[in-house]
Amino acid sequence: MDVPDYPLPTEAIAQVPAEPRDSARLLNALRDPPEHLLVADLPGLLGEGDVVVVNTSRVVPARLVLRKRTGGAAEVLLVEPLPGPPGRWEAMVRPGRRLPPGTVLLASPGVPVIEVGRRLPNGNREVTGLVEDLSAFGELALPPYIHEPLSDPERYQTVYSERPGSVAAPTAGLHLTPGVLAACRQRGVRVVPVDLAVGPGTFKPIKADQVEEHDMHAERYFVPEATWGACQEARRNGGRVVAIGTTAVRALESAGATGSLQGRTELYIRPGHPFSVVDVLMTNFHQPRSTLLVLLEAFAGERWRSLYALALAEGYRFLSFGDAMVVGRG
Repeated sequence: MDVPDYPLPTEAIAQVPAEPRDSARLLNALRDPPEHLLVADLPGLLGEGDVVVVNTSRVVPARLVLRKRTGGAAEVLLVEPLPGPPGRWEAMVRPGRRLPPGTVLLASPGVPVIEVGRRLPNGNREVTGLVEDLSAFGELALPPYIHEPLSDPERYQTVYSERPGSVAAPTAGLHLTPGVLAACRQRGVRVVPVDLAVGPGTFKPIKADQVEEHDMHAERYFVPEATWGACQEARRNGGRVVAIGTTAVRALESAGATGSLQGRTELYIRPGHPFSVVDVLMTNFHQPRSTLLVLLEAFAGERWRSLYALALAEGYRFLSFGDAMVVGRG
């Protein structure tokens, strides 16, 4: 099938997050015609017996701006720890051709931080940390389409983030506040966690002509037994499983597809996927030709096109710091 695409004006890409968080706009596509709300209104769309699933992965300061001993600039983006001895990472390094194995990269004022190692099968590199805490030399790796500096790094974290491990934020969750979550619970809604470490592959555009020709990136996930039990109970009793973001969808549907509540997933959710867990999705507006947009088309069907057109016409803000919508399975 053709890769989903649409024209996205540059001015529609949000450069700063909404303040306060829950003042972001929410397109309620659970109704027809859709209605224009705020994220603060989300609890009113839910009811007793529903389960809200949030991704509690925390973004790590994975971007390291370093220098070679010769003074040349280099950049390392940590992807995830490698199995084996601590301190070894899979990473993306630039300029890769000028950083042969054994190259030591320094932080100012001349502190050795990283040793670049072998090339991995996927084109990334193995690197070894030469200091105990690499995060002390790193910064958050904002998406490439964000050009404004972030005044408060915590605005690229969800209020419920826990375990460090993601390179990018699970962005739909950036809108939620303790007050919104408390209001959900007051309506009899259970709020439960999953953990999916969001990798840089989430920003990788589909360059192939057909959806099926794209190689999907892998990510680590963990679904607690209590979360899995809550989802199954909700569906048995007529409640809905409401995923906050595509990363929560990927974690839950990976567990459903494999029967394993943790591991690494290369699940590529595209049209035809037999959804077995998630009933409702709250999600931001995604990049053209992205795997996230493919997931949305798989979940909501071709209706996404009219919803995106409506959002653009009504001035909604797009991508990571943009607004959101809530939609059911098509």
